[in-house]
Amino acid sequence: MYFDALEFLEEEREAWRPFEALDGLTDAQLDVGVAGPDRWSGRDLIGHLVAWQGYALDVARELAMGERSPTKERLDRDWDARGGEAINAAIQAEWAALPIAEVRQRLRSVPGELRGYLTVVPEIRWLKSADYLRYFLDETIDHYAEHRPDLDAILATAAGTAR
Repeated sequence: MYFDALEFLEEEREAWRPFEALDGLTDAQLDVGVAGPDRWSGRDLIGHLVAWQGYALDVARELAMGERSPTKERLDRDWDARGGEAINAAIQAEWAALPIAEVRQRLRSVPGELRGYLTVVPEIRWLKSADYLRYFLDETIDHYAEHRPDLDAILATAAGTAR
């Protein structure tokens, strides 16, 4: 699907760019729930996406050092045992308890850190591995596309409250 890591990373970067608009919302706007597909606030959406990017970052760190990722193996087992709804609810609760400054700091740092680590992981360990490539797509490009309607609803609501 991808010829090299740079191609993937450029596509991922462009897919993530619209979500950076969340950082431009006020703290109050980030905490407003909206009538979007998931009825999330901006904070919820940041937490959801950046938490999964954080897991992907942990996987990338491990793949930079070796051929397998114990983190991915644990996450796969957890997903099978608990299911996505339970895991995502725990993420939402964790991020709701964070100070908004920490939420913003992670929004600003984790995506770039993930990209940076993927540049040092040998392509054979992720880009040329069907399982790991699928994993990184699921946690980045495909995940962003899935939640673009949520982003659009959050930004539209914030635009309405800015008047």
